[in-house]
Amino acid sequence: LYALQHRGQESAGIATSDGRRLLVYKDMGLVSQVFDERSLDSLRGHLAIGHCRYSTTGGSTWENAQPTLGGHDGGTVALAHNGNLINAVELHSELRSRDIAFRSTSDSEIIAALLSTHEADTIQDAVADVMPRLNGAFSTVVMTRDAVVAFRDPHGVRPLAIGQLGERY
Repeated sequence: LYALQHRGQESAGIATSDGRRLLVYKDMGLVSQVFDERSLDSLRGHLAIGHCRYSTTGGSTWENAQPTLGGHDGGTVALAHNGNLINAVELHSELRSRDIAFRSTSDSEIIAALLSTHEADTIQDAVADVMPRLNGAFSTVVMTRDAVVAFRDPHGVRPLAIGQLGERY
């Protein structure tokens, strides 16, 4: 996240999975202001995603900091997203008509809601079905209790990179 700090200085967050549950620690401020040894020690697990945010859609509030959680129990997916959905209002209205509640004003929560309420057996199948419905420029990483999936808009407008350290990605 330090290496990505130039991409956003408004808030920072990390979500982890230990295979049973998702944990998120996020707050307003720079990476060095949000995280210390104690907060990092609390993030246990074998999977993780992180995010540094600057506002494009939604205000500069804690609720809009990422990763965001989606799901009926508040935590079936964790999602980090960079970009703008130009059909966010339509998708939000559709989800609200299905009694999906929102805590933020970010289009990231819309993507999380679409994925967490999808009936697919796997997150990969949910992403494959939801992604064509997302209009705009975006790069997204979504994590479940047992998988991490990254995807971006078909034109690759927003940057998305994956790193490898030894055998781990």
